[in-house]
Amino acid sequence: MTRNKGLIITARVVSIIFTPFYLPLVGIALLLTFTFLSGLPTKYKLLLAATVYLLTVFIPTVLIFLYRLVRGWSLQELGRKRNRIVPYAISITSYLLCIWLLDRVYVNHEIISIIIAALIIQAVSIIVNFFWKISTHTAAIGGVTGALVAYGFLFEFNPVGWLCLAILVSGIVGSARIILRQHSLAQVVGGYFIGVVCAFVSITYL
Repeated sequence: MTRNKGLIITARVVSIIFTPFYLPLVGIALLLTFTFLSGLPTKYKLLLAATVYLLTVFIPTVLIFLYRLVRGWSLQELGRKRNRIVPYAISITSYLLCIWLLDRVYVNHEIISIIIAALIIQAVSIIVNFFWKISTHTAAIGGVTGALVAYGFLFEFNPVGWLCLAILVSGIVGSARIILRQHSLAQVVGGYFIGVVCAFVSITYL
């Protein structure tokens, strides 16, 4: 019993740490580390990261938390297919605002493309969830995997080491969602491949 409780707590911690909201920040970190953008001033990088964090993580997290409190739902109830529409809408609105703001201040398109990729993953997840519940957690980590592959082609660097890490984390996140009984194996795998395809296509061609 104690072992099962510890496993559930660990799964909850993993789900919190690897929340889908962190996808844009991870993608931008990859860009600022492995591409020509690594030469940008440190203050600019910090300001950029803070702006993206505010609009894609902090604000939507707070608004969704307040929405859950108003509705009186638990995390499990919020995870139900019919209850996820408003959280998706909040997230998409925040991402659109982020894209608009970054474009207004002439941020590099490569950086904006990360937000666009995350937005596309969110939009596709919404559409799919009307018919079949998938894991947005694994869709997000799948987006990181797809972004790594895309950057490997676009900027000619070898992402194998980072890909191995991303795939390992994907397995951990997917297992956590199954342990918490939020998703089945098929929903976890489906979300992951949606994230991979959406991120790769949007970063490579948009």
